[in-house]
Amino acid sequence: MAFSELLDLVGGLGRFQILQMVALVVPIMWLTTQSMLENFSAAVPNHRCWVPLLDNSTDQASVPGTLSLKDLLTVSIPLGPNHEPHQCLRFRQPQWQLLDPNATATNWSEAATEPCVDGWVYDNSTFTSTIVAKWDLVCDSHALKPMAQSIYLSGMLVGAAVCGRASDRFGRRLVLTWNYLQMAMSGTVAAFAPTFPVYCLFRFLVAFAVAGVMMNTGTLLIEWTSTRARALAMTLNTLGFSFGQVLMATVAYGVRDWALLQLVISVPFFLCFVYSWWLAESARWLLITGRLEQGLRELRRVAAINGKGAVEDSLTTEVLLSAMQEELSAGQAPSSLNALFCMPRLGLRTCISTLCWFAFGFTFYGLALDLQALGSNIFLLQALIGVVDIPAKIGTLLLLSRLGRRPTQAVSLVLSGLCILANTLVPYEMGALRSALAVLGLAGLGAAFTCISIFTGELFPTVLRAKKATQSTLGPMVLKSTHL
Repeated sequence: MAFSELLDLVGGLGRFQILQMVALVVPIMWLTTQSMLENFSAAVPNHRCWVPLLDNSTDQASVPGTLSLKDLLTVSIPLGPNHEPHQCLRFRQPQWQLLDPNATATNWSEAATEPCVDGWVYDNSTFTSTIVAKWDLVCDSHALKPMAQSIYLSGMLVGAAVCGRASDRFGRRLVLTWNYLQMAMSGTVAAFAPTFPVYCLFRFLVAFAVAGVMMNTGTLLIEWTSTRARALAMTLNTLGFSFGQVLMATVAYGVRDWALLQLVISVPFFLCFVYSWWLAESARWLLITGRLEQGLRELRRVAAINGKGAVEDSLTTEVLLSAMQEELSAGQAPSSLNALFCMPRLGLRTCISTLCWFAFGFTFYGLALDLQALGSNIFLLQALIGVVDIPAKIGTLLLLSRLGRRPTQAVSLVLSGLCILANTLVPYEMGALRSALAVLGLAGLGAAFTCISIFTGELFPTVLRAKKATQSTLGPMVLKSTHL
């Protein structure tokens, strides 16, 4: 009797699995807001240089009352490439001749200009505060904004590498609990960061924990769910990300201050940390690592929750040793990352699944982390990504049982690629069509994510599962960090 049969004995799809699903997927929803946060907290508001005639009450008093704010803007700020007030230059002295109706472009283009030496004035009509406005991440410092995203994704890169090994050594639940606490504390501190480098440091730590939560949530769901229900469990897990997209749009629409928004999406993880102590450790991992007594306790606990009280007495150490003979012998095999390439078939699986993760990660983060480039209403775009994602993932679950894993994976990646390629041919002025193609492409990527999440969990043995998840996460993070 294999472990899958043992799991069916105590209940592989019962009350325990439902409670576990809720306990693990709710944090996934809030975790998604951490990754999508900088679409809003780092949004670039309209801005211009600070100029005395517009922003100094003393200088304004000396201006004739017949001049409007538009006239004062004309003589103080040169026009930019889009024929709007320049965002990074101002006139050294007011250019009154520009008020002449017969003035031409040469009247001001030849005038002396200077950078915004006294700072900037930001449009607060959409957001009351962003990290861009707080630390002036514009003009010569505009590269610091994508750097913050790059640092965040680097945190996921490091977190995936560290947490994968840690969960195989110390257990899935213990690492998950620590990640919840780290995310709560680091996110809270980031909301009060006094400087941009400090903010980036704690966002790095948040991303580190995000990677750990994503990996260990999926692993616990797979290892506590019967084989026939794993596709359903992993699909529900990926739907947590979709609902998280909608949650991000809702919370950001109501909270327009970046620090308060950072705080709102971080505090719930303190609650996750508290209740995670009652989550069950993976019995499969416990048995493979030789912790038979602890594994026996967890199995009996699950049997009791699932109403399988009659089974508890038949669960003994001898039964577990007999049932887990094959898994225990597999647990004695090398469990390092090198083991993924020791066997030709396993090495081929590793390479192909890693390429799929590369394709998903690079494309998803490239689109989803730059919503301002896709349209003006980023709240609506963020919500649409989640709304369109939901039927795409449910449809994927249905297709998996009919077409199989490989065809579904290939079709979802091809369709998303075609939408994104088509987007490159659409003129920038057709913003609605560009946004629609991007959202459809992201829906295809959501389907691809669902498929590869299920596929990866099924293709690799327990002792290597977390390490494989680590390797799968490295590619997209490196690519996106390089791109930024």
